[in-house]
Amino acid sequence: MATESERAIDHRAVGELWDENAEAWTTLTRLGYDKYRDHINTPAFLDMLPDVDGLRGLDVGCGEGHNTRLVAQRGARLTALDISGRFVRYAREQEARDHHGIVYLRASAVALPFADAAFDFAMATMSMMDVPDQGRAIREAARVLRPGGFFQFSILHPCFMTPRFKWVLDENGQRVAMECGDYFHQEQGAIEEWIFGSAPDELKERFEKFRIPRFFHTLSTWLNMLTAADLILEDSAEPYASDESIAIHPKLASTRVIACFLHLRCRKPTA
Repeated sequence: MATESERAIDHRAVGELWDENAEAWTTLTRLGYDKYRDHINTPAFLDMLPDVDGLRGLDVGCGEGHNTRLVAQRGARLTALDISGRFVRYAREQEARDHHGIVYLRASAVALPFADAAFDFAMATMSMMDVPDQGRAIREAARVLRPGGFFQFSILHPCFMTPRFKWVLDENGQRVAMECGDYFHQEQGAIEEWIFGSAPDELKERFEKFRIPRFFHTLSTWLNMLTAADLILEDSAEPYASDESIAIHPKLASTRVIACFLHLRCRKPTA
């Protein structure tokens, strides 16, 4: 049973947490300190993404808009939303400079302010695991898709990034295995505190650690949520760092020890 503090983490409380994180997150990611995003998740997500040229798309949990802009550069006509008003402000300021034609809104993934079948595709890059009531959020994404449209999203891998996890190090301090547990304890609303390890000390001292809500589910729960939304799984990936990326950033080698990330694409039936 959820604790009182866990029950208090609804989508509004999540928005407040991300408002607190927004300045540090935007500053550090734009300086290139999110190595896992830049060298693994975003390249893999774009490799899986179908041709979106001329399509109308929705980015759910867009943050400051980094991946939204990359997809817009592929010719998509994008609307993007985030529960954090501060993130939306940073994204709009960048749009005023870049002019990609992206419309940014402050809104919740669990109550999308759009009509049924409004979009050709929807996407969510590393945001769905931070959303309370993911089943409702997935149903909302399915609702706003036209028949035949697709929903593609990426999350932390539920089989390995469990409520209990710890890296196992060898005698040289290298990550060689992971101790993980409590897989079936689907904890809701746990707050994790961390900051990008690659950031220099002066920036770590300038900013507080991120406070990020987590909502854990098993792999079968994620797949069943897609089925419950009448979506059909059509592609998946468990990306890891390339040889070239590891040569530049050796710590990324840990992504070959276990699968840290899971990318899924599903489609709304035409009938």
